[in-house]
Amino acid sequence: MPPRSAPTERQRRLGEELRRMRLAAGMTTEYAAGLLGIPRTNVPNMESGRSGISPERVRTLSSNYGCTDEDYVEALAAMATNRAKGWWEAYRGQLRDNLLDIAEMEWHAKRLRIAVTVHLPGLLQTEEQARAVFAAVIPPLPQDDIDLRVAHRIDRQQVLDRPEPPAIDAIIHEAALRMEFGGPATARRQLGHLLRVSERDTVTVRVIPFKAGGFPGAGQSVIYAEAAVPRLDTVELDSTHGPEFIDTEAQLSKYRAQLDAAETAALAPDASHAFIRNLADDLNDL
Repeated sequence: MPPRSAPTERQRRLGEELRRMRLAAGMTTEYAAGLLGIPRTNVPNMESGRSGISPERVRTLSSNYGCTDEDYVEALAAMATNRAKGWWEAYRGQLRDNLLDIAEMEWHAKRLRIAVTVHLPGLLQTEEQARAVFAAVIPPLPQDDIDLRVAHRIDRQQVLDRPEPPAIDAIIHEAALRMEFGGPATARRQLGHLLRVSERDTVTVRVIPFKAGGFPGAGQSVIYAEAAVPRLDTVELDSTHGPEFIDTEAQLSKYRAQLDAAETAALAPDASHAFIRNLADDLNDL
């Protein structure tokens, strides 16, 4: 099978973890190739995610590299096992690959910690809200592209109803709640939707009010996806030029601390629910 031309972020991550493990053990690509009985030139493709690897071979490499973290090895083997194409593959060739990578990351996460300051989390947006957000980009998107992005964003919300859905912990700044994308009526319906979703057992919403003042990471939108083991966690950052994925331990530690600080600045879930309800009532009075 020829190498993949564009591995997904999850495929790239599996390969990168195997590379890190090999380098930590001080082993060469020749050694890895000998263990698996493959040409040496196949190893770089495997470690870049451009070619696949079986769970059995993940365990073979891990054992010979001297990795004793069994949970980590089994998490990597699970990544190699799950080769079924997800719903997001229907959008491949129509949307940028990194947008599909977000959906794949969310689908496989055990827990998602989200912090936003201006836009509401995509997983908690209504179709109306999403359409208004995509209509406000520069350069303007053609209507067909807006429709496609909105459909993908709403499809991402399937993760909320999957078997054993991830826990969602969303920290939302008051600024995001007050942004009236699409006008007051759209904003009011969006707040109502947010209140309903926050009543799910798996979803927790916390609000940082203006009066809380500054807090770490105030200028960023962050999704922290917790994996089966912390070493495989991923951070996704939104930017004008597209999503960026971060997975080094130093950066993961930094964003965990940042989210902890933002959570400390936020109201408790019950108080946050009341806060959102009051904002929705104010829009009803307009």
